[in-house]
Amino acid sequence: MPTFNSTQLIDSLEQAVTQTIQAATALQQINQDALCTAPSGKWSVIQILYHLNSYNDYYLPHIELAMRKNTIPYSATFKAGVIGNYFVNAMMPGNDGTVKNAMKAPKDHVAANGYNDTQAISTFIDGQKKLLQLLKDARRVDLTKITVPISISKLIKIRLGDTFRFLIAHQQRHFLQIKNTLKTNGVVLSV
Repeated sequence: MPTFNSTQLIDSLEQAVTQTIQAATALQQINQDALCTAPSGKWSVIQILYHLNSYNDYYLPHIELAMRKNTIPYSATFKAGVIGNYFVNAMMPGNDGTVKNAMKAPKDHVAANGYNDTQAISTFIDGQKKLLQLLKDARRVDLTKITVPISISKLIKIRLGDTFRFLIAHQQRHFLQIKNTLKTNGVVLSV
């Protein structure tokens, strides 16, 4: 399994979240029709954000709780776990900006047809700000020894570093989907 310098890993994750905040902020300038129109058989931008918000609603409190309960001192290195690394690799978009494998979302992370609450954008941005704070706080803990239960089964836990990597890869994957959805709807997301 790969080993990372903890500080460099957190730096790169913070940079990715900052870029995601910029892209989400740009969504606030796009007309509601483009945000709420779902291409045939796919999700609208707002439905995608609902999906991302549902993951933030699960993971951010669990990350915070895990760090609060387990104040294992900082370690300069993070070693990915087998299960966590598998989930990260399955979620991560390719270097060419494509999504390798389609996945079916769990039902509790899917917006209802016709969901069009544009408040989902500001909710997502607020979640990203919270994620940045958690990454800042993670600079004081051991990313390998602290674990977080995954959303599909609380019996399975992955390392804190893998949890951050997974959550952020998941967002990157769906922001590619957002760009493609907007393109289909005649809008270019320039961020």
